[in-house]
Amino acid sequence: MTDTGDVSDSASNFRLVERMLPYSSSIFGVTGARAVELNAINLGQGFPDTDGPQLLKDLACKAIQDGSGNQYPPAHGMPALREAIAEHQERFYGLEVDPGTGVVVTTGASEALTAAFLGLLNPGDEVIIFEPFFDLYPAGIALAGAKHISVPLRIVDGGGWHEAATKSRRGFRLDLEALEKAVTPRTKMILVNSPHNPTGMVFTRTELESIAQVATKNNLIVLSDEAYEHLVFAPAKHIPIATLPGMFERTITVGSGGKCFSFTGWKVGWATGPAQLINAVRVARQHMSYVSGGPFQEAIAEGLRLPDSYFAELVASFKAGHDQLAAGLMEHGFEVFQTDGTYFITTDTGPGHENDRTFCDRLLNENGVATIPNSALVDHEDLFPNYVRWAFCKQPEVIDEALSRLPK
Repeated sequence: MTDTGDVSDSASNFRLVERMLPYSSSIFGVTGARAVELNAINLGQGFPDTDGPQLLKDLACKAIQDGSGNQYPPAHGMPALREAIAEHQERFYGLEVDPGTGVVVTTGASEALTAAFLGLLNPGDEVIIFEPFFDLYPAGIALAGAKHISVPLRIVDGGGWHEAATKSRRGFRLDLEALEKAVTPRTKMILVNSPHNPTGMVFTRTELESIAQVATKNNLIVLSDEAYEHLVFAPAKHIPIATLPGMFERTITVGSGGKCFSFTGWKVGWATGPAQLINAVRVARQHMSYVSGGPFQEAIAEGLRLPDSYFAELVASFKAGHDQLAAGLMEHGFEVFQTDGTYFITTDTGPGHENDRTFCDRLLNENGVATIPNSALVDHEDLFPNYVRWAFCKQPEVIDEALSRLPK
């Protein structure tokens, strides 16, 4: 008879690996769960509460009903979607991408990012990310056994896309000196997120050129998260870093069907770029979800071919939500930072400037409004002690109700 007396003691040692301990929970998951529990208005998580185009829903339903989307799609994505993604890159940015070798369809932009980390980073490699950051970035880098190096964005008066404005609000901008100092012999990659989550800033051409120079000088890969590419407010303009001279061959560009068409639950994303880099993403990704989103892929392909008017209306609708929430927050005494795009506004914590985590906890538990403390998305909490991310991708009546709940 086998002695199993030590099994329970041995099993007690089966714990989460040390490198993932800092990422055992996500501020978005914790906040979202608490918002549901309290029946709170969730201005923390970035998902719209209005569906995207009916045409796309009809196509997805048709793919389910006629069976064309119910089995495994091709490993790297349906040809129709890969072709539509390549057409999209050329139509909007003049980028020529080979749909056969330069495109991979993923389970949301998140999988594209994680697959890039796993496919291109060795243990001990370093990845530069800009702070505040989306919390998936350091977790995904840690999965690959690599290390993230955060470069804080500068908080400045005006500047960027709003230099000409006489009374521009404060905003976030690139700190080139800090970026240059962050590069070491172990640096392998720079992760660029523009339009930027959580701050809502969009890098200018000058800033992107500076990043490109650093990447070229040090022979670095650039991973460009452009999930919010179609949610940019004038005068800002989205400029893919891959369009800059000499950058396409070293850049992986990540996009999101969920963000483009307000179907975040469909989880259809993609990565584009030169064949060698995309192959690395493909190799890692095929051992993750393998494939997903069969019924939705053809619908997203059709969405990418929608006329310019759709994308203009998309921006206008979210800009209206931004303006509504920003005005209401300023009336309540919050400093609202300049927003160039995305779903998000950054503010201070209002009169008194208390710690952002304390403020967000109190706002959720006492007032029933969920928000995200920026200090949960940084390494240098002393630089971002009292800033909050609010999502404005909600219906006008929901924003009004949230504002009515704020402490006077």
